[in-house]
Amino acid sequence: MTTHTSVLSPAEGYALWAANYPAHAHNPVMQAEERAMLALMPADLHGSNVLDAGCGSGRYMLHALRRGASRTIGVDLSDAMLRRAHAELTACRFDAGIGLAQGGMHALPVLDAWADLTISGLVVGHLEQLHDALRELHRVTRPGGAVLCSDVHPIGPALGWQRDFRHDGQRYAVRHTQHLYSHWHAACKALGLTIEDVREPMLDPADIPAGARFDRTALEVPVALVFRLRRAL
Repeated sequence: MTTHTSVLSPAEGYALWAANYPAHAHNPVMQAEERAMLALMPADLHGSNVLDAGCGSGRYMLHALRRGASRTIGVDLSDAMLRRAHAELTACRFDAGIGLAQGGMHALPVLDAWADLTISGLVVGHLEQLHDALRELHRVTRPGGAVLCSDVHPIGPALGWQRDFRHDGQRYAVRHTQHLYSHWHAACKALGLTIEDVREPMLDPADIPAGARFDRTALEVPVALVFRLRRAL
C-alpha cells in the first residue's frame, strides 16, 4: 500500500486488471473484508434471489451459490470483469439461475425489489456519492430484505493507502473516495435502511506473505468497514 501517480478511473482500471483478477480474496485486506462479509451472510440461501452489485470476477456470486441461492445476478460496470466472472462461474460448473449484466451502481439493470439479499463488496468507494449508490441498493432489495455492503475503511485513504495493481510492469491505482461512518449513517437514515450490524475487521498477520513490504500501521487499525443493512417493510 504505497502512493502512486498513475491513478485511473474504475472503468479504466478494471479494464486493465480484469485479465489477472482472481475470483477469490487475493490479498490480506480482501481476506479480512471477506471473513466479515461471510459472517454476516445467511448460511442458507435456498429459495433466495441474490444480487451482486459490482460483482467483479464473481467471488460473492460463488459464495452465494455455494450457500444454495436459487437465482443470482451479477452486475458490473466493466465488460472485461463480467467476462472474467462468466469464466469463473463456468469453471465452477454454476450455470443455472445465473445472470450477468453490464451496468453502473447509479442505475442497476435490475427490477425493483428483486433481491432477497443484495451484496456489494468493496465497490462504493469507487463512487463519489455514497447516497446515490445506497439508494439503488435499496431500490433493488425487497422490503424486509438485507444488504451486505463493504468498503475500504476510511482510515486507509487517510494513511495514503491505494487500491493498486501491476500491469505490463507498471503499477496503477484505481480512484477511491473516502466515505466516513457518519456518511453511511446519514444516507441509511434518509433511505430507510436500518444498520443491523457493522464490522471493522483487522488484518490477520497469518495472511501476510513472508517478506512482504507493507505499511506496518495496517496491523494496528481496521482495514474494512462492513455493514449488514435491512430495508424497512
